[in-house]
Amino acid sequence: MKSIWICDDDHSIRFVLEKALSREGLPVRSFSNGRDLLAALEEGDSPQVLVSDIRMPGGSGLDLLAKVKEKMPGLPVIIMTAYSDLDSAVSAFQGGAFEYLPKPFDLSRAVELIRRAQEESQREAVAEEAAAQVPEMLGQAPAMQDVFRAIGRLSQSHVTVLITGESGSGKELVARALHKHSPRADGPFVAINTAAIPKDLLESELFGHERGAFTGAQATRRGRFEQADGGTLFLDEIGDMPLDLQTRLLRVLSDGQFYRVGGHSPLKSNVRVIAATHQNLEERVRQGGFREDLFHRLNVIRLRLPALRERREDIPVLARYFLQRSATELGVEPKRLSEAALAKLVVFDFPGNVRQLENVCHWLSVMAPSQVVEAKDLPQELLQPPTAALASAAAALQPLPPSPAGMSVASDLPPANPALAGGPDAWVAEMAREARRLLASGEPEVWELLTRRFEASLILTALDLTRGRRIEAAQKLGIGRNTITRKIQELGLDA
Repeated sequence: MKSIWICDDDHSIRFVLEKALSREGLPVRSFSNGRDLLAALEEGDSPQVLVSDIRMPGGSGLDLLAKVKEKMPGLPVIIMTAYSDLDSAVSAFQGGAFEYLPKPFDLSRAVELIRRAQEESQREAVAEEAAAQVPEMLGQAPAMQDVFRAIGRLSQSHVTVLITGESGSGKELVARALHKHSPRADGPFVAINTAAIPKDLLESELFGHERGAFTGAQATRRGRFEQADGGTLFLDEIGDMPLDLQTRLLRVLSDGQFYRVGGHSPLKSNVRVIAATHQNLEERVRQGGFREDLFHRLNVIRLRLPALRERREDIPVLARYFLQRSATELGVEPKRLSEAALAKLVVFDFPGNVRQLENVCHWLSVMAPSQVVEAKDLPQELLQPPTAALASAAAALQPLPPSPAGMSVASDLPPANPALAGGPDAWVAEMAREARRLLASGEPEVWELLTRRFEASLILTALDLTRGRRIEAAQKLGIGRNTITRKIQELGLDA
């Protein structure tokens, strides 16, 4: 266990705290000045919590706080201060102090505060360890494995990449992974959402400006292209970029040079551009909202990210990860999902994709009444049955189209077996009747047509019985949940 470090020039304060903490079974190390403490840090030793006086000869506690935070940003630091130093206490919080302890202090309160700081330090350590162990992206679905393989193939490339996918599907995560596994990994990764910045400011954000270039430009400012020099620039929501800026971007991609706003000297750009959009850029080109030449310049390699509803088998592992991460951030025990709650999550379409699932998990970490999350504890929007899929596929259950003109189906078919009419096997006779009609009419691909109708009818009936619960429907049908998800997609039942 790491020690609690105490730094105070007052020997009696150090003595009292050492004894109190030792009685609690906590290891302690004391310093009479900040210089000795910093030297101990340089030697490789480190505390779990630091308790420092605010006024000491040879350097203040606030100076010590700043220097320690540079080396150990997550270290909880408690600043001891007299009541007359409340302004300094505010400065301590601004400098990142965990808490301040007014002198003279109650010893039991001081120990309690140090205990809280120790728990915070342990949570920070767990969070860092978890972050180091968790892969940058999660997914076992075939669609995500294709994305991972593409990232691997592009790992030694400098080529421009266009990432497409719905909002919230994780496009920036893919861009960061492409950067991390590229030859530019040691360079900066700079991201900008072109849709979130007003048009009048976007040009300056991208290319920077010279002093006096416009009202309010009181100093020269480097743009994102300069900030990303030697690394990667991620342009999110590129489809919303104004046309005049598209022209400037095309020029940078073409010849690697640009000008700051108000500047006269060209600047060289050594940047790999990764762009992303949730829009159909081909359609934007046809509508005149996006330059065709810029589209082709960006569309060197296109990487499509699947929506979460296309990779439902990843929802359980993503949910567990987000619940664990939320619990770590909040300092609470992670919630667990019951089978019923997990089944609700898996069948929900998540229009907001992974980002929405993450928000749901954070909401559950705060709002769920018990450690095990039941289906009734989920947000209201997840409790509605997924009727959209049923409504969109209702055509599959509509009456069959009439026979071609001049053809009498009844006269061309053998009479139905009366024993089957209305009985449990009546549907077999009906299917045979429809097959004969289609074959006689010359309909191509009869097998495919009837198979799709049959499968759609089975799945929709099972979903109707289970109120849209896909896992339960799959169990009733005797197929796997991955199979029913794939069939729903193939048959267009989730449109």
